[in-house]
Amino acid sequence: MIAHLQRASNTAGLLTYLYGPGERGNHTSPRLIAGDGHGAPIELLADAGSLPYLAQALDAPVERLGGRAPKRPVWICSVRTDPRRPDLTDSQWATVARRLVAATGIAPDGDPDACRWIALRNQPRQVHVVATLVREDGSLHNAYRDAFRLQTECRRLAAELGHLPTTPHPKPRDQETHVPAPPITIASELSGSVVAQGADDELSAMILKHAGFQQIEDWYGRRHRLPTTTPITDKVAIATHAAEMLRAARYGVDLAPSLDTARTATAANLLGPYTAGAELLQLTDQIRSAENGEDLRRAVDHLLHPEHGALERVREALEAAGEQITDLDDEAYQLADQFGFAADFVSSAQSELVDSDAKLRHLGCSQQPAAKTPTLRPRLPDSRSAALTTSPAAAKAKVSSAFGAGAAEAAVAVRPSQTPGPRTR
Repeated sequence: MIAHLQRASNTAGLLTYLYGPGERGNHTSPRLIAGDGHGAPIELLADAGSLPYLAQALDAPVERLGGRAPKRPVWICSVRTDPRRPDLTDSQWATVARRLVAATGIAPDGDPDACRWIALRNQPRQVHVVATLVREDGSLHNAYRDAFRLQTECRRLAAELGHLPTTPHPKPRDQETHVPAPPITIASELSGSVVAQGADDELSAMILKHAGFQQIEDWYGRRHRLPTTTPITDKVAIATHAAEMLRAARYGVDLAPSLDTARTATAANLLGPYTAGAELLQLTDQIRSAENGEDLRRAVDHLLHPEHGALERVREALEAAGEQITDLDDEAYQLADQFGFAADFVSSAQSELVDSDAKLRHLGCSQQPAAKTPTLRPRLPDSRSAALTTSPAAAKAKVSSAFGAGAAEAAVAVRPSQTPGPRTR
């Protein structure tokens, strides 16, 4: 049994929705099953034609407060039962509603100044309890711990109704069957949350909670998870620590490699926050260990890919830094220009290597005699020469502080003829 608590500001609108067909047309035979209007004839008003009068009866204590009334005085509690269990009757649901309003303090037993409330049904296996938070004496109900009290009472009701899983009776040792238990799996979901599944006994659940996992119990069983907002480094540390404690307690654990610090301990950990530099170090190791031209081409492609390569990302970052400098201080145009020139140098490097992919693939395929191999002299292409002639030092000497038309022409000359592909973030 699960309770979901909400607040609203318009009693009449809420009742119109609950007594109506619903968003998906799944409201069937809406009916009042319990309530307390403190003298108001709520049973006579609980039909589609009298809903405004029913709302007025519930809102009467709120209206008496005037401007001191809360902005959202309507308290809504929706309660559902396990779909694998038989549905309750209207009488049983009425008892559930009375116990919930008593447990939360909305309407304690025998309290003459309790809040006004009603309970209605419009779907199988579900009841809605609607109350207004102003008591008959003009005081306000304190709803601070209502959610906790609701879940506690729901669990107690589910146990009384037999809706909780029963604990099997222990067997004598001579009757025990030693069947290997399935391992506890700790892995990441697509949402980014880390989930531990298979911890069905109290000891493993206690270990996971001690490690930092949050325990969730509903009709799908017991689960443990880390919130999606947990930093990735904390997720890896918590998951690894939980796996170590579970293995020490003789549990089998299937830990995803991405959550195992023993497998993710790379150069990124040595360089602290400079994870991008650490990844480039790994790429450098791949380039150095290439055994043939194809291996080298695949490694270098991480640098030169026109959309996702490291050089393209560096160029974008340098351009963004220059734009951000201008946004933060429009007088710092010289510093912004330096970042812009640096981005142009990267573009020149991309143009220099734009046709290297095919050449890398055929490395070592054809061996030419050493005597016929021409000696290549280093020569700068036109685009790179243009970029070097407009270095920050030269620009500072030739371009005035006003950054006139001549500087604009120099900046245009820096751009290579082949621009990288569209940005993909």
